[in-house]
Amino acid sequence: MRKHRNNRSQEFDPVAPGRRAVLRTGGALLAAPLLAGGAGGAADHGPQPVQAGVAASSQPPQQGGREVQSITIRRSGSQPPSQGPAEYFTGTVRVELLFQPTGPSRMSGAFVTFDRGARTAWHTHPLGQTLIVTAGAGWVQQWGGPVEEMREGDVVRIPPGVKHWHGATATTRMTHLALQEHLDGKAVEWMEKVSDEQYKHP
Repeated sequence: MRKHRNNRSQEFDPVAPGRRAVLRTGGALLAAPLLAGGAGGAADHGPQPVQAGVAASSQPPQQGGREVQSITIRRSGSQPPSQGPAEYFTGTVRVELLFQPTGPSRMSGAFVTFDRGARTAWHTHPLGQTLIVTAGAGWVQQWGGPVEEMREGDVVRIPPGVKHWHGATATTRMTHLALQEHLDGKAVEWMEKVSDEQYKHP
């Protein structure tokens, strides 16, 4: 098995913290003040502004008058999906960013939909990733391992630093929820693309 070169540009991170443009949509949500706070997504714990498509409930101060963050509800469809860049995906891929890290949490999440034959490039996550398949069927592969099938309802845990790819099967589209934590402001390290030969299911 050939060794991979890890010299790809890190311009695209579908769940990067606020200091990075996400999917180049230009949407106000993706550069929201909620994401301020520097590397790792650590944000200010003071009152947060309400964004488009987000409903905030009133939250009384705790004992001693200390203000706390409010519950927010992001309405379905308020953030339109964006196309996954061709540099990091093969085929047609749509990413719907759901939420960014808001301190002290480092977690971010997105729905990713792959058309038939579409997949990610090889990549790793510094703190791992969890995929929850919500529709269709797809394939996932760890470097040096077999291509494995994942179906609606399956939960796939990818350990930190494990080189892998995932996407739809050759005949079925697939949507999954992707959950990952950020380390020093980063949630993904992109590598080379998955070749057609690597993509073929045995």
